[in-house]
Amino acid sequence: MAGELNTSMYSEIQRERADIGGLMARPEYREWNPELIKPKKLVNPVKASRTHQELHRELLMNHRRGLGLDSKPELQRVLEHRRRNQLMKKKKEELEAKRLQCPFEQELLRRQQRLNQLENPPQREEDHAPEFIKVRENLRRIATLTSEERVL
Repeated sequence: MAGELNTSMYSEIQRERADIGGLMARPEYREWNPELIKPKKLVNPVKASRTHQELHRELLMNHRRGLGLDSKPELQRVLEHRRRNQLMKKKKEELEAKRLQCPFEQELLRRQQRLNQLENPPQREEDHAPEFIKVRENLRRIATLTSEERVL
């Protein structure tokens, strides 16, 4: 019995919709009555603009030529590559900072630095001297060697 009520309600709703549909204007209805004003399609100001038309024409030409939309100017590709590299460096630095926050890691790093200092003793001051001082010292050594040879 409940099923019969649902189907009868559904059929009533359908009949009401059919009555409403008869009141709505259809394209055939507009064409045969000459007294009615026919609506005109509104002009889209963006599509009507000359720049939009030129851009659309250029896109169509590129599509016909086979140039993909993904092809970018060289400058834009270089800038994107730089941005990507900067982001990668920044992420690496953040990971390194997080890794060094651990006290155990910090202590290991300190010990490694101490071992490196012991293995590689600091260079003498002579190594950091300018070139002309090194040459002068070499000349003095050569001069002393030749004077000793003369004595022998």
